[in-house]
Amino acid sequence: MIILGVESSACAASAAILKDGKLICENYLNNGLTHSVTLLPMIKAALDFSGISTSQVDVFAVSAGPGSFTGLRIGAATIKGLASQGAGCLGVSTLLSMAYDHSDFDGVVCPCMDARCSQVYNALFSFENGEVKRLCEDRALMLDELICELKEIKSDVLLVGDGARLCYNMIKEKCPELLLTVSLAAENRLYQHAGGVCAAAEKMLQNGEKAVSADKLMLNYLRLPQAERELIKKENKK
Repeated sequence: MIILGVESSACAASAAILKDGKLICENYLNNGLTHSVTLLPMIKAALDFSGISTSQVDVFAVSAGPGSFTGLRIGAATIKGLASQGAGCLGVSTLLSMAYDHSDFDGVVCPCMDARCSQVYNALFSFENGEVKRLCEDRALMLDELICELKEIKSDVLLVGDGARLCYNMIKEKCPELLLTVSLAAENRLYQHAGGVCAAAEKMLQNGEKAVSADKLMLNYLRLPQAERELIKKENKK
């Protein structure tokens, strides 16, 4: 089984290849260039270095949200194009894939993605015998609400993602006592990676989930795009 995974939901972009349960290649960039510029060359390099052609890929997996509307669409469009020859596609929760990046953590993994306006996209996960356990559904919530939840968690908590520092800094300011159990992931492991997308996709397939055709791949934004939210506001004021 060969899985090609793509991650473009936030500021960093990456492409990875998982072959028979082993991560054989991953390319990662967080240099400020747009994903439309970097993603395809990264995928091509991963395939070339691995000696694999697109026709050999069994499943094309992509981080399907939540995250940046533009970033998610670039990732999905790229995967759909690559899978157009008939290979299956699989959309993976961005937050779930982030948890798989930290399966070695003994405690609760808390992915936080900056959703603007003091909100984060978030879910909570733990691992038991190497198996991920989802503690809540993907959601968008205020940072204050998340911090209140973290106060109730008795185990250590690891903050990851591009909204992790926002959360950590608010904890330092408002609830410094929480720093006894809440920590921030190291910089080199802070952001999501395509390797996590591959790992999550592999487990989904093992659990019986089926890959879909390119035209049926769906994204999960959790919120409407800002332009649509502003339009609804204007219409409600009329």
